[in-house]
Amino acid sequence: MRSGAKVAVVGGAFVLVAGGVGYGGYNLYTGMTGGGGSGGDGKGDLSTQNAPLRTGPPSQDEIGKTSQAFFAAWTKGDPEAAAQLTNNAVEATTVLAAYAEEAHISGLKITPGTATGAKVPFTVTGKVGTEDTAAKPLSYESSLTVVRGKTTGKPLVDWKPAVIHPELKKGETLKTGTASAPPIKAVDRGGKELTKEDYPSLGPVLDQLRKKYGEQSHGKPGVELFIEPAQPEQPSRTLLTLSKGVPGKLQTTIDAGVQAAAEKAVKRFPGSSVVALNRRSGAIRAIADNHSSGFGVSVSGATPPGSTLKIMTAAMLLEKGIVSPGSTVECPADVTYEGRTINNLNHKGYGNIPFSQAFAVSCNSAFIKQIRKVGDDGALPAFAASHFGIGPEWKTGIATFDGRIPPGQGGEAASQYIGQGQTQFNPLNIASITATATTGRFRQPYVVAAELDDRPFAKASSTLSPATVQGIQSMMRLTATSGTAANAMASVSGDKGAKTGSAELDGQKTSDSWFTGYAGDLTAAAMVLKGGHGGDAAGPIVANVLNAR
Repeated sequence: MRSGAKVAVVGGAFVLVAGGVGYGGYNLYTGMTGGGGSGGDGKGDLSTQNAPLRTGPPSQDEIGKTSQAFFAAWTKGDPEAAAQLTNNAVEATTVLAAYAEEAHISGLKITPGTATGAKVPFTVTGKVGTEDTAAKPLSYESSLTVVRGKTTGKPLVDWKPAVIHPELKKGETLKTGTASAPPIKAVDRGGKELTKEDYPSLGPVLDQLRKKYGEQSHGKPGVELFIEPAQPEQPSRTLLTLSKGVPGKLQTTIDAGVQAAAEKAVKRFPGSSVVALNRRSGAIRAIADNHSSGFGVSVSGATPPGSTLKIMTAAMLLEKGIVSPGSTVECPADVTYEGRTINNLNHKGYGNIPFSQAFAVSCNSAFIKQIRKVGDDGALPAFAASHFGIGPEWKTGIATFDGRIPPGQGGEAASQYIGQGQTQFNPLNIASITATATTGRFRQPYVVAAELDDRPFAKASSTLSPATVQGIQSMMRLTATSGTAANAMASVSGDKGAKTGSAELDGQKTSDSWFTGYAGDLTAAAMVLKGGHGGDAAGPIVANVLNAR
């Protein structure tokens, strides 16, 4: 990488070869129309100093020469020269300097492909090694785009860290060295090894567990090419292992069979997530996501959960003695509460019906009408904290978002009762709410035992009465057998219960699909972005996971 780079131009095509004569980025760039590099003052001969700034998209000639110059400087190991050929020299210098000085890549060769407009694809090859480790081959593909500089009018590489490596994000750099944490051999509750190859959704989870518990599991770190995260608390990401080190064993609560079912289930619908828990202990049995962003919505998402939150609302109404499953309630097509009109699905009304049926058919209006009897807009957030552990930080062993119901007034508070408005939850939270409501006691979810690092678990100050628990169970059973969840739960045997949800977000034509259910000691909750009705997309995912118990 630190040797020179030769650029040969033949008929408009170009090839860079490491180890040739040193052609720095400036040398190539100053031969281009418009003068010096982007970071310079642009001084050239008198005929170009006063020339008007160019405008419009870069020409093919400019695209070719700019990318040639950038590749040459990068290959030579000259980060300053390469950075000056971008439209963000400050950020580019940091990433390119780390690549040149800390990635330990030798024999660097960049092979450009055929440009498509202003986009130039290319392949990077080389070897990665240190004085203490044998070199290993490296090869990956990336691309860059040439744009017109806004202030200079010069053709420049549109800077993004992904230009240097497709997995790099803002603030991250490439480094080779001793791993920040020893490797771990994570095992499920029965001792079966869990790998990201077998269980792709667990990749981010295993990375977090390695950083947090690698040393405690008594492993020995190896040497890796890795991505150094922007924030110290974030785990590094391994790109190439030079020496593996010695992994330490880490026991988790994951159940490999349930996890495999969850992985398979989320593949059915893009934008889907699911979490499964032991509802009597809080032990996490599965975490699975199918999102192109790679973001773990299952445990870190924060979005309205729709009518699945009616489980908590119903528990509050039962606990306060406002209704019982057999109470007769009104279920009109829509209801207005302090200026806000809230509709049932398809504007369908059911007249006067038992509260258990209102729960089973997910009647919004029946729930909203009970708010007047509660007489306190802040009742639901307070109840969520006191009985369901929503508010305190959950120390699960990995990073999670732990649910939130912000204070609301009037119509906003009414929306919260049915899981709309500013409520924020993910499948982990909803699975926990289901577990609490059907057992009576909040037990904080966790993926590694608290004893491993003596971390305190979150607690709720109150438990639900046996009558409330029995009422919730009976209403969830009714929903799973003859209500909105019946079709999705038809394949699930034994004692079971469920609740559907459809979260209608502002400006979104199709609602997010939510579903939660339980069977035996296992509970699961799922969400599918823009999946429609809860029973249509999220429901089958939950059923498949429950059937793996």
